[in-house]
Amino acid sequence: MHDVSGKPAERRLLQAGPAPTDDPSREMPRRSGLDIAAAWAAIGIFSIMAMGVVYLMAPILIPLSLAVVTGLILGVAAEKLNALGIPPLPTALLLAGLFGTGLFFIAGLLADPIAQLAANAPDLVRGAYDRITPLFSRFGWLNLHAQTFETGQMSVEKVLENTGSILGILSASLTPALLQAMIFFAALVLFLSARLKLRQMLIMAFPRRGQRLAAIRIMNAIDSALGYYFATAALVYGGLGLAATLIAWGGGLAMPALWGLFAFLSSFVPFLGVTLMTIALAAAGLLTHETLAMGLLPALAFFLVHLAMENLVMPAVMGKRLEVNAFLIFTAIIFWTWMWGAAGAMLALPLSIIGMTIADELRPAKRKARRNLPG
Repeated sequence: MHDVSGKPAERRLLQAGPAPTDDPSREMPRRSGLDIAAAWAAIGIFSIMAMGVVYLMAPILIPLSLAVVTGLILGVAAEKLNALGIPPLPTALLLAGLFGTGLFFIAGLLADPIAQLAANAPDLVRGAYDRITPLFSRFGWLNLHAQTFETGQMSVEKVLENTGSILGILSASLTPALLQAMIFFAALVLFLSARLKLRQMLIMAFPRRGQRLAAIRIMNAIDSALGYYFATAALVYGGLGLAATLIAWGGGLAMPALWGLFAFLSSFVPFLGVTLMTIALAAAGLLTHETLAMGLLPALAFFLVHLAMENLVMPAVMGKRLEVNAFLIFTAIIFWTWMWGAAGAMLALPLSIIGMTIADELRPAKRKARRNLPG
């Protein structure tokens, strides 16, 4: 249970509202099966229409959602700075500036390797064909031969043509991405600066004192869960990135520091991140080494290290405060990836934490189990 009396501004909002009058002698009118079916049908229709609106408004909702989630994660730091006497607007500008500086630093690290990869794409594709074709010829049941890669959709020329079209699509989407980045940073600054006022507005929206207490408790729980999880995960996944750098260096892969950065970032997307990272390491290892065993060794080593950290290190660090609910997280990732693409995959985990925290706090106290949040 979170302490809801530690903030004077919120304590003043807890004015006693009208007490609920529950008359046990009053019986609720019985509803027919048709009325219940109609109510559920209305809920279903509303849910379908809401999902359609969320899908169509993705260009606006994605940066706004990212800004709100980032602001909630940075909320603890904002409170610390406000306690030191820094006003809300300078605090918001400082935190948003530091966050943007970190993003630009990461983008600067990725810019040169991506440019080299794009310039060397034709040679890499031809080298991959030269390496992969003999491997496929060993498996007769695949019915893949050298002639398969000379004509049709799997030919080198066709793959290079598709690679050029993909680069063109990425270049065309650069302008909308910059516009969404501007919306994100503007929303982040405004959310951090008006965060306390938004909390007060949400609390005052409820007429009764018990409802206001529940609103304060839920918001405090969300701030604590998001801040604690991402602060701990950043430290653990930073160690994973260092391990991935050493694995890439020991495996003879080019740019080992970049592999470590990819491992750190991809770990914040459960299931999909480690899958893509393992596949990428396996592909790079096969292109680097002559033998199959040496080529797959870096991917196998990274997968084992990631498995140990997720199942041993993370539970040991977080204890039983945050526990893994793999099915809910996997379902959320699939849903939000289908809805919003890569941005949805990044938002799936924090949105799941928020939803599960709200559900946990609204559960009656006598039946409340320990919190089931992803770890």
